[in-house]
Amino acid sequence: MSSLRLIVGLGNPGAEHARTRHNAGFWFLDALAEQAGARFGLESKLHGETARIDLGGHTLWLLRPATFMNLSGRSLSAALRYWKIEPEQMLVAHDDLDLPPGVARLKFDGGHGGQNGLRDTMQHLGHGKFHRLRIGIGHPGHKDRVTSWVLGKPGKDDETAIRHAIDDALAVLPLAIDGRLPEAMKRLHTPNS
Repeated sequence: MSSLRLIVGLGNPGAEHARTRHNAGFWFLDALAEQAGARFGLESKLHGETARIDLGGHTLWLLRPATFMNLSGRSLSAALRYWKIEPEQMLVAHDDLDLPPGVARLKFDGGHGGQNGLRDTMQHLGHGKFHRLRIGIGHPGHKDRVTSWVLGKPGKDDETAIRHAIDDALAVLPLAIDGRLPEAMKRLHTPNS
């Protein structure tokens, strides 16, 4: 597997969305940037904010789309073209209803699972052959409550669990960046006993 060159966090722009479950991808990206001492700057031609970091001997671009979630693909596809990065060298961090808070999972390829940012990205790329970091936000229990759930702020316990999962993902990220995704997945997906 080739090493990663671009890490994208999905979310909605604006202070009113900052602490919502749907912005778990932004939370991950912000934690990574903070850990690396990087600051984001607006890159209008990429429809987002970018930062450049060095991690484990690799130079990486970070991208936080400034579009709303359902238009994320515009920013991601522009960044891939601009930096001449292949989709399989990209990791997209996003919220996932199918995983409970406190759980994060890495995967490559697959469907969008109803996640609008992934759906739009796959429409722009014509496929789903990129890496994903699925950050669990839990499910409200009924499909009619999903929109208010993802756009709502998690309770204290759920937020703590989500942030813990992000820390777990950050701990294995150097392996993924180095092209050692199976090892990163094994460590992230195996609970500490």
